[in-house]
Amino acid sequence: MFGLLVRKNAHPDMRKLRREAGDASLHGNKFWKSSCLTMDYLEKHPLKKGARVLDLGCGWGLGGIFCAKAFDAKVTSLDADPSVFPFANYHAALNGVEITTWQCRYEKVTQAALTEFDAVIGTDICFWDQLEAPLFNLTRRALRAGVGRVMLVDPGRSPFRSLGEQAVEKLDAQYFEWQTSQPMKASGCIMLAGE
Repeated sequence: MFGLLVRKNAHPDMRKLRREAGDASLHGNKFWKSSCLTMDYLEKHPLKKGARVLDLGCGWGLGGIFCAKAFDAKVTSLDADPSVFPFANYHAALNGVEITTWQCRYEKVTQAALTEFDAVIGTDICFWDQLEAPLFNLTRRALRAGVGRVMLVDPGRSPFRSLGEQAVEKLDAQYFEWQTSQPMKASGCIMLAGE
């Protein structure tokens, strides 16, 4: 999909990785359809070649891996759960790109650290009410650090909708619906700040 090879959960390599790495504790245990929205939007609104990208709540890392492959981006894949990194590294190698992994919680990502990135992306990461404030604050820190694009994508859960509305009101962000029918049907919302 979108030029990437992506293994299904039932693939022998995925089963082997699950046995070795254990189950992800924060939902980074599979491919999420919203990744198609992230890749579709970025295909239509590309990043600059060589952009430095922070992929928040990376899970299998597909959004960042897409950026590395399509835009020669330097990608850092961040997740609070280190058990997802073998899956992200596997998919990066499968697609002939390299990523750097970073175990960290959203609230611990400093403004100084964010100065190292041109873009911040995150897909399907605002699934609990208690994630709204850390992601809003991280977006604000990223903008203050000079990050050119913060793009968060979600199927449209209520915590994300609340985050999007707050970002529009307080961070001059955009918040809009997005859908794609290829390679699979997916719909949801995008919050875009900094552009």
